[in-house]
Amino acid sequence: MREKRENPGDLLQGTLDLLILKALARGAMHGYGVAEWIHQTSEDVLKVEEGALYPALHRLELRGLLSAEWGASDNNRRAKFYSLTSSGKKQLAQETEFWCRMSGAVARILQTA
Repeated sequence: MREKRENPGDLLQGTLDLLILKALARGAMHGYGVAEWIHQTSEDVLKVEEGALYPALHRLELRGLLSAEWGASDNNRRAKFYSLTSSGKKQLAQETEFWCRMSGAVARILQTA
């Protein structure tokens, strides 16, 4: 019996932090901008809900991987803009390397007969 996935865009555990770090490697963004970038870049496959995004941003900020400052969004609303710290850049490099190794291993297993 085949199990139906209710949310095909659900993220694997641990990947949200990596995706946030990658989004912010492009420059400072507010939370909504991060979520939109992930959604658009994944070609509408991944959708990050606010209930997961903002706790992750806060957690990354507390770990010293992000810095934040208040500013005005494109529509002149007050928004918190996040950017990578030097520790965040190092963490992104480490997590990217790990993810590439792991996804390559899974791909090799899936390609076996």
